[in-house]
Amino acid sequence: MREKHTKEEILQIAKDQNVRYIRLQFTDLFGVIKNVEIPVDQLPKALDNKIMFDGSSIEGFVRIEESDMYLIPDLSTWLIFPWDSGQGRVARLICDIHLPDGQPFPGDPRGVLKRVLAEAKAMGFDSFNVGPEPEFFLFKMDENGRPTQEVNDEGGYFDWAPLDLGENCRREIVLTLEAMGFEIEASHHEVAPGQHEIDFKYADAVEAADNIATFRLVVKTIARQYGLHATFMPKPVFGINGSGMHCHLSLFRNGQNAFYDERDELGLSTTCRHFLAGILAHARGFTAICNPLVNSYKRLVPGYEAPSYVAWSAKNRSPLVRIPAARGMSTRIEVRSPDPSGNPYLTIAVMLAAGLDGIRNQLSLPPAVNRNIYVMTEREKQEAGIWSLPENLGQALEELSRDEVLVNALGEHVFTHFVEAKRIEWNLYRTQVSEWEREQYLNTY
Repeated sequence: MREKHTKEEILQIAKDQNVRYIRLQFTDLFGVIKNVEIPVDQLPKALDNKIMFDGSSIEGFVRIEESDMYLIPDLSTWLIFPWDSGQGRVARLICDIHLPDGQPFPGDPRGVLKRVLAEAKAMGFDSFNVGPEPEFFLFKMDENGRPTQEVNDEGGYFDWAPLDLGENCRREIVLTLEAMGFEIEASHHEVAPGQHEIDFKYADAVEAADNIATFRLVVKTIARQYGLHATFMPKPVFGINGSGMHCHLSLFRNGQNAFYDERDELGLSTTCRHFLAGILAHARGFTAICNPLVNSYKRLVPGYEAPSYVAWSAKNRSPLVRIPAARGMSTRIEVRSPDPSGNPYLTIAVMLAAGLDGIRNQLSLPPAVNRNIYVMTEREKQEAGIWSLPENLGQALEELSRDEVLVNALGEHVFTHFVEAKRIEWNLYRTQVSEWEREQYLNTY
């Protein structure tokens, strides 16, 4: 749980630590960090919620005639970056976005997550814990500082130096994160060459989403200091594993894990089973949010350890959801489809909305699938009620548009602007003629 400073404490810390600039941060609709940087003498004004910015310049926000918005800092997110700008230290505050009339801006992704959390609270749940496992690749850069398509090592799962040449960079990332208050649980080379994973401790949903956004910023910053380019692109290299962001989810009521029941054969409560049923019921709908790039669907294919089928299991890793072995306060479900390119606030919001719908409507959980789905025939999958995730961004957007629960959770503003932008992206991709097509067809036809 983060420490929430008072305004007076923040002002004193800024003075004592020689903070010269403050970044007032938020994300656009697609999870890209934006910030308004102010000198430290403007910090009192910011803490009084009086800093405005032009929302029309932010992707997916508003039109130019309705552009003025206020940045409302969350004091619990006060953090001083451990690197020096050369002109004094830099701190950050993550902000919520409000309209001039004081109301929350409906297009603020952080606000969307808070709205869904309020629904969970109204249903009697204290908190929604999320433990993310973001993966990323490190690529070499050329003499002009541009990323190449050459990964920085030939390491594999849990390899170490000399095969894992990113080890020192990854260690520096971990040390930087720890200096910023992260509790790191694991750090290792992943399956593919150049691929890495750093897992940090679970947190309540908003803090977890804040942490993911901060994590991506730190990884990219430290990688560049090592002459490397870090990317959270889901599938940057053909023929090897892509990068996912498995999310461990659990709801709490009265301080107790609402997903645990010692009387159940698997230790799962009725609440957990309904929540999981909701995840499965809405998985095809939330894929567009959790896997928002054209490239995301190059990862969600059989053969590379990423899920492509809507099913669950406590025993194998081929379905969409698995149940980790820990029980008691650690009982949770692991949703394996999200990738790290998505907006973390929206990703968590739609998964929570899906699970809450399962609880609210007491959806029945289908039987677990303990076989390797990748070797099942199409008929066997149909008989078991196993559906595939959308095969591309176009299909995913159609599924999202048909899912009233998720559309309502996102709100009209976010849903409309997100789908509009992503349909443009899909059509631009769909109408391109690729090198693969020229190689396959140009001579033959």
